Amino acid sequence: MSRTLTGVGVSPGAGYGPAYVVGDAVPPPPPGERHGGDAGAETGRALRALERVAADLQELGEHAGGEGRDVLEAQAMMARDPDLGDEVARLVRAGSSAARAVYEGFGGYRRMLAAAGGYLAARVADLDDVRDRVIAVLAGRPVSRVPAGAAEPYVLVARDLAPADTVLLSPDTVAAFVTEEGGPTSHTAIIARAMGVPAVVACPGAAAVPAGVPVLVDGTSGRVRLEPSAEELAGARRADTARRALLARATGPGATSDGHAVPLLANIGGPKDVAGALEHGAEGVGLYRTELLFLGRAQAPSVEEQEAAYRRVLEAFPGRQVIVRTLDAGADKPLAFLPPPGEEPNPALGERGARLLRLHPEVLAAQLTALARAAAGSSARLAVMAPMVSTAEEAAWFAAACRKAGLPSAGIMIEVPSAALRAADLAAEADFFSVGTNDLAQYAFAADRQVGALTALHDPWQPALLDLVAAAVAGAAGRGRPCGVCGEAAADPVLACVLVGLGATSLSMGASALPAVRAALARHSLEQCVLAARAARSAASPAEARTAARAHLPGVADQGL
Repeated sequence: MSRTLTGVGVSPGAGYGPAYVVGDAVPPPPPGERHGGDAGAETGRALRALERVAADLQELGEHAGGEGRDVLEAQAMMARDPDLGDEVARLVRAGSSAARAVYEGFGGYRRMLAAAGGYLAARVADLDDVRDRVIAVLAGRPVSRVPAGAAEPYVLVARDLAPADTVLLSPDTVAAFVTEEGGPTSHTAIIARAMGVPAVVACPGAAAVPAGVPVLVDGTSGRVRLEPSAEELAGARRADTARRALLARATGPGATSDGHAVPLLANIGGPKDVAGALEHGAEGVGLYRTELLFLGRAQAPSVEEQEAAYRRVLEAFPGRQVIVRTLDAGADKPLAFLPPPGEEPNPALGERGARLLRLHPEVLAAQLTALARAAAGSSARLAVMAPMVSTAEEAAWFAAACRKAGLPSAGIMIEVPSAALRAADLAAEADFFSVGTNDLAQYAFAADRQVGALTALHDPWQPALLDLVAAAVAGAAGRGRPCGVCGEAAADPVLACVLVGLGATSLSMGASALPAVRAALARHSLEQCVLAARAARSAASPAEARTAARAHLPGVADQGL
């Protein structure tokens, strides 16, 4: 095979080591496999395996924090679904072995999700991972396919990695990882960036890399070099050392080289993520994903429980801004304590985000009450925003709800093209905007962000996506409203400069990305950022946009970005 493979770099840096190639998933139990006759004992075995996997996933999520916790808790919910347990028990009573009953029970759910399309269809891979883990427990096989330990750093290579495997990776033992599937907004890519592990995804031929072959991974360019020469390895190490030294020197508030302030904020999922945000110099919180308080529960968290969680975050950022997103549920994040919506052929286009909150005003009222109580006596500058707002009328409704609760700053997420195109109308109702580039791309290009085949349409350098961001920023500016960006695009140091050039007033990202973005801004003037943004929007493709922007940002080459 070729000595050089090319994929999509999703986590910067250079990693080198022997390839550890992850094998295929657990083989399915044979059709017709039956148990020995004790249906009660076999049912108990199956249900205990389901619960063990659920508990393991939940524990892994607590360890991972942030995006990882969100993903893994959703998987734990799959394993604990009571209807699934009932179906498995029924199949065992009919004679199937525990493993075969689990396989067939998950198969029914798998077909339903695949037929649903959108977000739910994208959950098939997560469902398969849970299924395989349960079958592995029943077979007495290792649950994880990643190595438990290694004498030297290695490069993990796979067709794809389950989120639960990805969070087990440690930068002390994993030099980098490469996957043949996935995309820049996939779960594993997001978790890799949060860990700071160099990573390349959507890399054709990766699964065929021979085990043990030395591999050099460039998580910035997406190049994967097999058996690199001594000169190539030395050059990569020098560049990576220089890059790390530059990032270590990048401290203080975010600003361009000519002093234009750009607050650099952190995306968090709860109080456990605060330490990492502070460690990387976050100037506040740009996106607090509150749904982690609600997922996997039979009842909604009480006002008191919510208040305590919110207060812990506010107290960690005295005098600084903390932007909280209200509950973002529906589609791929169903809530057990809320009745499911009616039949939705495409849940991603159904009752989710702000639409779901309007159907259940008591849930929103409790959350806003908890936020107002948590803010009382705190010096942090609390702002609250609603997800999936499409119209000025929805923005006005949310702002009124916040005012009623005593919250002074009510904003909205710009995730739907209609909101970006009519931003001036929405800005008349909302106090601020925050652009969620992940969902904005999904809806702009009619491309589910979890479908690997559509990765190219989710490239945040897509000129059409930049046009929508520019429209949102302009609409906000016309009303004197700030407009930040909290999607994954803000974590790209080069694209961060472009977003500032478009007029973004703040950038929020996973904490580990903050140093690189801070360093990139510090090496370029606002004028350079504006010129880079114009050049990117004038391009006809993402690759051309990236190249055109870099021509106006000479400092990024010095950083290896």
